[in-house]
Amino acid sequence: MTRMTLLALSAFMFAALSACETVEGAGRDIENVGEAVTDTAQDAQY
Repeated sequence: MTRMTLLALSAFMFAALSACETVEGAGRDIENVGEAVTDTAQDAQY
């Protein structure tokens, strides 16, 4: 990963996690990010 990509991803994760008020909410947010990454990776394969 380039430095800029890593920085942007870190900032996004911080913003997503700081928006959560509960552990359950954080789990849902992390799951959504994981699904988005998986979808993007699958799209890149084709």
